[in-house]
Amino acid sequence: MSELTYPQVGATRHGPLPAGYHHLRHRVRLPDGCFAAAARAVLTWRLHRAAGVAMRTAAPRAEVGVRVAPGLGVGPLRLWGPTEVVWVADEPGWAGFGYGTLPGHPEIGEEAFLVRRDGDAVVFEVVAFSRPAHWYVRAAGPATRAFQRAYAWWLGRTLRRLCAAG
Repeated sequence: MSELTYPQVGATRHGPLPAGYHHLRHRVRLPDGCFAAAARAVLTWRLHRAAGVAMRTAAPRAEVGVRVAPGLGVGPLRLWGPTEVVWVADEPGWAGFGYGTLPGHPEIGEEAFLVRRDGDAVVFEVVAFSRPAHWYVRAAGPATRAFQRAYAWWLGRTLRRLCAAG
C-alpha cells in the first residue's frame, strides 16, 4: 500500500494541477536532435546527479513504485525528501516521470520531469504542485517558491549542458 500523502496522484501527467497548492511550470528549449539523450538522462537519474542532487535509490531508472530520496545540500546539512515514482512515460516524442512525496518529505505534492518533442524543438519541462508539510517550510515562505524556480532552472541548464556534451 502506498504512503503518498495527497489525493491527486498523477496530476502532473494529466492535469489539471489541484487547487490549494503552489504550482510550478518551467520550460527550457534543448538543443535540436537531443531527445533520446535527454530522455535517457531524465529516466536514469543522470540529470539529477549531474545537477548535484544525491539520489538514494536501488533502481537504475524511474519505474512506477520505485522509491527515491533526492538529497539537496552538503554532508550533514543535506535535506532528504522521500518520494515514490507515480508515473513514467517512455514513448516516441515524450519521456519522463513524476514522483509524489512520502511522509518525511519537507513538502506535500508531486513533481514531474519531462522531455518532449514540440514540432522540431526538444523541450524540457518541470511541472509541480506542492505545499509545506512542516513548520520550517511554511516559515521560509516565498523563499521556498524562489528555491523551487531556481532548482527547475538549474535542472534545465544542466540538461542543456548534458545534451551539448553528447
